[in-house]
Amino acid sequence: MTEAAGLVPKRILVTGGTGLVGRAIEKVVADGEGRPDEEWIFVSSRDADLTNAAETKALFEQHKPTHVIHLAAMVGGLFKNIRYNLDFWRRNIHINDNVLHSAYETGVRKVVSCLSTCIFPDKTTYPIDESMIHNGPPHSSNFGYSYAKRMIDIQNRAYFEQHGCRFTAVIPTNVFGPHDNFNIEDGHVLPGLIHKAYLAKQTGSALTIWGTGKPRRQFIYSLDLARLFLWVLREYDEIQPIILSVGEEDEVSIREAAEAIVEAMDFRGELVFDTTKADGQFKKTASNAKLRHYLPSFQFTPFRQAVKETCAWFSANYANARK
Repeated sequence: MTEAAGLVPKRILVTGGTGLVGRAIEKVVADGEGRPDEEWIFVSSRDADLTNAAETKALFEQHKPTHVIHLAAMVGGLFKNIRYNLDFWRRNIHINDNVLHSAYETGVRKVVSCLSTCIFPDKTTYPIDESMIHNGPPHSSNFGYSYAKRMIDIQNRAYFEQHGCRFTAVIPTNVFGPHDNFNIEDGHVLPGLIHKAYLAKQTGSALTIWGTGKPRRQFIYSLDLARLFLWVLREYDEIQPIILSVGEEDEVSIREAAEAIVEAMDFRGELVFDTTKADGQFKKTASNAKLRHYLPSFQFTPFRQAVKETCAWFSANYANARK
């Protein structure tokens, strides 16, 4: 019926499909954002080891995707990055090269890869925009991950220039939501704080926040990001990356984020800031002007509402959540 209607079917392979963003895309598609001409295939590390070229090629030959959303990566919070910069570099370089080359070899029409705002230069002017990715070294705390992600942009450009491939990338700011990794040691700041607040409430102890609470971040709700991913896959035709972010005016401090979690969790205890722990980058304010040029009326979920929904999900799924 689809082909009779003149629509060319899409087979969309999502790597990292069981992670935070993959689960959000799956939910948004299932909740009515999917289209009749789209078949969605969500794969995880159980389906193939993407650091292995042969396994990656076999995965592509098995599913024969026409489109790919590439989310798979070795990821972690500040302290895991500081400890394992080499591992972050090597594993992500292998994953990205294998996915992009398999996509090229099997004739995939479009790939949308996921980068991160941590790839931007540490010493820069704000707000950062898409033209500034390669203007200097990233922050020393996560240089392995940052450089590996930057190389996707280089490869996208090279595949386009040499082979005409429509490979592009998005750069989200700090993503959070249901199905996040809530590990306190190795997770990102918001899910780590949600887990700590949950435990502190259970035990009646203080909530300890690592660092001063002063660094500022733009947080994007995973379900908002998922909706934007669908738009990029279907409509965005540039090879140059695009920042997917709330506006500069929606940036919040870690202290403000912690206070939103405290409110959502109805935590009544004390907040303590452990200033012996590193803050990481003070800010990495990103401009969403390019996104707003394309989608001026896109509505983001308000931060406190998104935090409340995420806290409710974590509390309801505590036994099975990644932590």
